[in-house]
Amino acid sequence: MSELTGKWSEADIPDQSGRTVLVTGANSGLGLRTAEVLAGKGAKLLLACRSPERGQEARRTVSAAATGPAPELVRLDLADLASVREAAAAVRELTGDTLAVLVNNAGRMATPKGSTKDGFETQFGTNHLGHAALTWLLMPALRGGSAARVVTLSSVAANGGRLDFADPNFEHRRYNPASAYGQSKLANQVFALELDRRLRAAGDDVISVAAHPGYSSTGLGSNMARSYGGTLMKAAVGALNKIGEVLIAQNARQGALPQLYAATAEGVEGGDYIGPRGPGGVRGAPTKVRPLGPARNEGYGGALWEITAKLTSVTPDPA
Repeated sequence: MSELTGKWSEADIPDQSGRTVLVTGANSGLGLRTAEVLAGKGAKLLLACRSPERGQEARRTVSAAATGPAPELVRLDLADLASVREAAAAVRELTGDTLAVLVNNAGRMATPKGSTKDGFETQFGTNHLGHAALTWLLMPALRGGSAARVVTLSSVAANGGRLDFADPNFEHRRYNPASAYGQSKLANQVFALELDRRLRAAGDDVISVAAHPGYSSTGLGSNMARSYGGTLMKAAVGALNKIGEVLIAQNARQGALPQLYAATAEGVEGGDYIGPRGPGGVRGAPTKVRPLGPARNEGYGGALWEITAKLTSVTPDPA
């Protein structure tokens, strides 16, 4: 941390040699930046990507920054639980069950109504259910790591989110893209803190931390614009995104700092929530911020834990 500014930066990340890190959505945006930085600090990076072509591009980028082992690709489609199981098995084999950090970074944002391969609402299924299943399946590898951490990315959109345990997949209520996104990112935060409560209760040497990037220009907004049908809608969404990115947004380098802090900084404790320190949490240096009420609520955490296990058919770990 800079003695002049008191702000934590990439320069404060300790040496990561000997540590293996898995980053989901590592082919672009915050995931790619996170992978580059940690590879530059000596970590071995596993790049979990849905697209093999984009994954190869990301591997070349991360390889150029690496000061330690060469990064490796892991095929992962979070919208397909069969792919999640295959990816978890591949990671356990690649690491010999010694994974130091799992960064649950990938996400879909404000998409039109749709379903994952397993029939879940796209954003809830991808952002939460896929990551929760992956985390549970990788717990044996995380226990084999030294002081391992799980970092799950939430969002300021979680502030307005609401978890509907009776209808998480919008099968009976009217679908709204922003509401679905807010629900999925709130679920990320609630899951991260519930996971940590259960890890501590089990006496595991693994911590779970949540983080959010504030408002960052990462490509999610552009992807959201492209996902909507109709030229006028695409133009309107695209214009709003550009205005926000120019006036408010942080770039990917700044936006990745909270999850890098959560993954590496000394003093991080299980159940912490890391985000920008500026007004509204939209930008600024990373710091510990107060988790939302539902994330602090053990009843919410337990309910989400149970419905996640039911929907994914993955055995929770810790049990």
